[in-house]
Amino acid sequence: MAVLTLEPALPHGRHSHRAPLTACLCLLLIVTISSSGLLARRNLDTTIPLHAAAVAVGPGGALIEVDAADVLVPGSRVLAGMPDSLDLVREQSAWLAAGVVPQVNGLDGDMVTVALLDLHVLSRPYGVPVAGWSPLWRYVWPRDSALAASALARTGHTSDAERIVDFLQRVQPESGLFQARYLPDGSGVPDARGVELDGVGWALWAIAQVAAELSGSDRATFVQRHRMLLYRSTQAALRSIDNPSSLPPPSSDYWEVKETRPTLATAALLCAGLEAGAELYRILGDVEAADHAAGGGQRLQDAIKTNFGRNGYPRHLGGRSDSTDLGVDFLLPPVGSNVDSAVLEAWERAPLLMSRPGGGLAPGGSWRRDDVSWTNATGSRAMTAAFLGHHDEAMAWLRWLDQHRTAAGSLPEKVLRDGQPASVSPLAWTAAAVVITADQLAS
Repeated sequence: MAVLTLEPALPHGRHSHRAPLTACLCLLLIVTISSSGLLARRNLDTTIPLHAAAVAVGPGGALIEVDAADVLVPGSRVLAGMPDSLDLVREQSAWLAAGVVPQVNGLDGDMVTVALLDLHVLSRPYGVPVAGWSPLWRYVWPRDSALAASALARTGHTSDAERIVDFLQRVQPESGLFQARYLPDGSGVPDARGVELDGVGWALWAIAQVAAELSGSDRATFVQRHRMLLYRSTQAALRSIDNPSSLPPPSSDYWEVKETRPTLATAALLCAGLEAGAELYRILGDVEAADHAAGGGQRLQDAIKTNFGRNGYPRHLGGRSDSTDLGVDFLLPPVGSNVDSAVLEAWERAPLLMSRPGGGLAPGGSWRRDDVSWTNATGSRAMTAAFLGHHDEAMAWLRWLDQHRTAAGSLPEKVLRDGQPASVSPLAWTAAAVVITADQLAS
């Protein structure tokens, strides 16, 4: 860092009455530069636009982004004033009625209903929900899809949930490794982001989540229909930990950045996937395959405890404990099953590290120091809290999400320092997390 000298050096022993003034000027300059940086950052944070208040079915059945609630038929995601508006509203109402909308005591408003409708709308026209309708989000991510499959299955929309699992089986290559995201028609990928290893775990978890909502022969038949997805994903997960450390290699995860060290999130998802794979093979009566998956899951869980646990479960292998992120949530229910006391301790301190001025959470403790809350991180925290029996905390996060929806009731990706919703809306991940959380609290 260069040092700006305001005064020439004085001869040894000589004093100047201007020295205090110089010091003050230097301090003022430093404060001004620092303040300018803070203001620039804050201005950047607070100027993130909201792409839309909602996404609705418009003319010809096409999806359109709308900027206000008053252009929609009340209680729907249908543009008002079209010749077929009433028919489309009836279609959406019938879809809702075919399942259940979880009712949570103490949670006001229609947040869960709208979240379900948003997942339904984001699934048009290919039957699998995109992450959001804004152009850069109009793709299918395995992690968002898995959460949506769980939400839809839990609320009685098992056919919709199965279409998501069908999609994952269709796009999965022989290697079992999923790309970061896919075109919604299943024809390929939109870019060269490459493989994200956690997709394997999400796929296995999705199969298990849908299977859990089926009964008897329907469950076994469903798993059998997706045996290729089960096999390829399980084998890919096992290969990823077939090394002396029993940990997966570095891979991008939900942060969507290139990694040079293994992350807890990827390891946790692979562990959850292997646990799910073992359960699914047991449904099929394949004891050998179930034991193989379960053994791999146990080895990975032990490796996570040894290598991440000794540092307080940080984001990266060898990282600092104050970098805790959603990887800890993914070790816990409903994704994972590790309720070790040290994992719970890391999870309990996470909000202090991830909190943002707007009241929500950042993706992790080492996320950039801005003022932006992310609803997917906040919704995921609510989901874990509900499954751990922390009812009050889960309700508090749900209420915060409810208070920061768009004017049309959709859940945005981000919330700014001043409480304004920002970025893409609706976001499938957050909508799914809210539905799953509500379902758990209502049960």
